[in-house]
Amino acid sequence: MDAILLQHIMNWLMLGCLYTLVALGFSLLFGVLNVIHFSHGDVAIVAPFLALASVQAVSSWLAPGLGAWGWILSLGFAVLATGCLGVLLDWLVIRRFRNSPAMMALVATVALGAVLRELVRTVYPQGSNPKPFPLVVEGKLAIAGTEISAFTIVVLVSASGLVALLYLLLHRTPIGMRIRAVAEDREVARLMAINPNRIFAVTFFIASAIGAVGGLLYGSYAGVVRFDFGIQLGLIGFSAAVLGGLGSMHGAIVGSLLIAGIDVLAQATLADGAAYRLVFVFLLVIAVLVLRPSGMFGKPIIEKV
Repeated sequence: MDAILLQHIMNWLMLGCLYTLVALGFSLLFGVLNVIHFSHGDVAIVAPFLALASVQAVSSWLAPGLGAWGWILSLGFAVLATGCLGVLLDWLVIRRFRNSPAMMALVATVALGAVLRELVRTVYPQGSNPKPFPLVVEGKLAIAGTEISAFTIVVLVSASGLVALLYLLLHRTPIGMRIRAVAEDREVARLMAINPNRIFAVTFFIASAIGAVGGLLYGSYAGVVRFDFGIQLGLIGFSAAVLGGLGSMHGAIVGSLLIAGIDVLAQATLADGAAYRLVFVFLLVIAVLVLRPSGMFGKPIIEKV
């Protein structure tokens, strides 16, 4: 296989995995709560800032000399803390709109994203400036005579592992059964002694933690993080979920791979393709929604009036 073609394929898979980690959160939350959590991208981008702050705290004050272990602990802390942040945001804001029209929850989460961005910019030292974010892992591996970065392999393995774990959680565990029961019919689930509020909290934790992994890997891929990165990341993740069909896990994966494919193809074939890649991405989104408003794998919702 041509080395350049292999590199483009690996870039496509890597970007598709990054977008999948964010798109899964949108689909999971919509499938269970029937709410579009538009600040999900901003929640995900909080994770890199938490990781940078915690690695400095670990290396400077708590346990200097840990080296790579300090970085690993900081990444783990950022994922857990971001998961808890998602639960907190649900408890403070989103739960108030569960029985309200969908537009109210959408507007509330858009405003919530703006609040998160301003909090990061204000609370984090010099939060308006881009922050360098290191590669999660460095080095290269030789595959088919081509050098592939170890970071690309880590992204592919991490995303594949999390998707598999999420599938097992939803289909092979009691908590997954409860999540699917609440997603199917909230009132019937309550009659079966399932507490929907507890399930909502668990769902927010899972979606936000997976999004945090996506945010950390995205920051590592970009080499920097900014307080407003969540806007673009969230918009791409949401578009991928919409392409596949909101509420569909495999739809989120396919939608992410489609968007990543358009992204890489534009950069590889067009002059200044990097500047116009999102134009082609959103043209694809518009075209799919015109032809199939519920997305590729979404189910049309029929309401009696």
